Formats: sequence, C-alpha cells, structure tokens
Amino acid sequence: MRLTMLGAAWLLALYSGAAVAADASAQPAGGFVWTGGYVGVQAGHLWGTGRTTSESGWSSEPDIDGWLGGIYAGYNHQLANQIVIGVEADLAVSKADGFGDAYLWGVPFPPPAIGDVYELNWSGAARLKVGYAIDRLLPYVAGGVAFADVKVHATDDGFRISPIVGDRMVGWTVGAGVEYAFTDDLIGRVEYRYTDFGSFELSPIATAEVKTHDVRIGVAYKF
Repeated sequence: MRLTMLGAAWLLALYSGAAVAADASAQPAGGFVWTGGYVGVQAGHLWGTGRTTSESGWSSEPDIDGWLGGIYAGYNHQLANQIVIGVEADLAVSKADGFGDAYLWGVPFPPPAIGDVYELNWSGAARLKVGYAIDRLLPYVAGGVAFADVKVHATDDGFRISPIVGDRMVGWTVGAGVEYAFTDDLIGRVEYRYTDFGSFELSPIATAEVKTHDVRIGVAYKF
C-alpha cells in the first residue's frame, strides 16, 4: 500500500511536469523568468513528536530533534500573469531522535527513566508548488506526499529493553517558502514544512506515529 501511494505520487509529479511544460502561455516580456529545471542542496533543523500507543496501556510521546541535509530537484513554469507552478522531489538524511517517558494507563513509571526512543534516519517528499514571481523573488506554497525511515525501541535508564522496530512511513506534507535568484543560474531559498508521516505497527497491539516541523535553507542551480 505504501509503495502504491509513493508510486502514484511520482506519477502525479511526472504528469504535472509534462503538462506545465506543454503549456503555451506567453512568458513575461522582461525581468527574470523562473521557467526551467533546477537541482540543489539543502540543510536544516527538524523538530517534532513521536507517539506510541498500545492496547496494553503503554504510551509515550518522545520529542524529536535534530539536523537534516540532502538534495532536491524540480521544474518550474512561469505563466504570463506571474504565477509559477512546478513539481519537486527531495531526499534528506537526518540525525533526529528523542526520548519520551513511558506511561502505563496514564501513570508514569517510577525512576529510573523508562520510555521510548524514536530515530528519524531519512525522509523525502514529492510535491506540487505554486508561487507568484516578483521579478527575482518567488514566494510559494507547496504540498504533497512525504515518506521517512523511522526506528523505535524502548529503554530502561538508557539501556535498550526491546527490539529495534523500523518501517518506511508514508504521509503528507505542506509548507511555504521564498526563493531568490541571485544570478540567472543560482537560486537560494528558505522554507518551512509541516509533515505528518502517518503511523506504522510496532507490534500487533502497538502503533507509532511521527509528526514534524522543519526549517530548511537551500541553494540550487537553474538550467
């Protein structure tokens, strides 16, 4: 199911890219034109929350925090009315993790600390973009399908007491940002995203959920 959703997202991105490329709308007579492909590198900071729930009464909500870095690529098409539409895909590795105290039917365990550790190792997305060109400045919003590799295990005073359980999560993401064309080829950006990666089974009676925020900066080459 997750692979099917991801495949559908990539097909949507490819179809949208072909559609905007085929659009015959006239380009603006003057100023910077955003039409074209691009590839770039990005880095940023990620924070969020994991959530474990179980029919046995075990629950926890670890705070996740860390850095990320990776690549992105896409295609923009600028219409005559300055609207810019595009498609983009990205992939980022991360060193984001966090610990959350465990509760049993809402009651915390006595010391030492018992709880869950969440690790987000990498993430990516396939998104649609819509922006408004102000010459070399492009504010935009974007949204689409997001996916990540997440691992979870329980600890007792820092010692692992459960198997490490991991899965590829698939969810959704929305965000907004601004890009600036420093030259005709070099484009910088700052962006914020909110992502709900959905949930996966830790066991037949337990599930894990992950939701994150992140702020990224990037620089891309337009061709």
